[in-house]
Amino acid sequence: MHNSVGAKSVLVVEDEEDLATPLVRALEREGYAVTWVDSGQKALDVLATPCARDVVILDLELPDIDGLEVCRRARDAGFEGAIMIVTGRAAELDRVVGLDGGADDYVAKPFGLAELQARVRALLRRTLPQRTADAGDGLRIDVEAHRVHTGDGTEIALTGKEFELLAVLAGSRGKVVPRGRLMAEVWDENWYGSTKTLDVTVGRLRHKLEAAGAQERIVAVRGVGFRLESP
Repeated sequence: MHNSVGAKSVLVVEDEEDLATPLVRALEREGYAVTWVDSGQKALDVLATPCARDVVILDLELPDIDGLEVCRRARDAGFEGAIMIVTGRAAELDRVVGLDGGADDYVAKPFGLAELQARVRALLRRTLPQRTADAGDGLRIDVEAHRVHTGDGTEIALTGKEFELLAVLAGSRGKVVPRGRLMAEVWDENWYGSTKTLDVTVGRLRHKLEAAGAQERIVAVRGVGFRLESP
């Protein structure tokens, strides 16, 4: 078992160390607190502890309990975080059964680490609207409803891209988010258009935040990306 301290926590359930080790390191580099276990029972034991996990990356081929059964038991026990199933099984039936069993996403082996990291970030945005909302007197972002309010309750009307951009920045509040990551997550990983699209959207979002009296500011870090700063 491996664990580190971080803002959002990920449980990796994978019995093959040569697959788990690079995945754990990649997630830790992104700032996640990562716990790694090599069996289904160990995963259920971790999820039964008071320290909740935000995301579970769950391999189906485990030595003791099938991953789908781990998923079902975790949901039955009240786990509300995101579950991403990882498998070498190619059958479409497994995909359907996995998602019906309470999983939120599915990725087939072999997968690229960059792809998996992007999907973990997307899962966090979709499944943790209340986590972003707990910002004290600052912005309250409801991911499910696609609504944003300032600390005093004023709603800020945003376009879809403006909202997605704000959600990504808020997910890394106080940290610089690289331009490439913003383009990949808000637009498309295969976007070939001008990155001026990003600058224009940031400009509109800044204006709307200021007009609504929000205390947060979007700061540009030249040549790198943008950072959402709280007062």
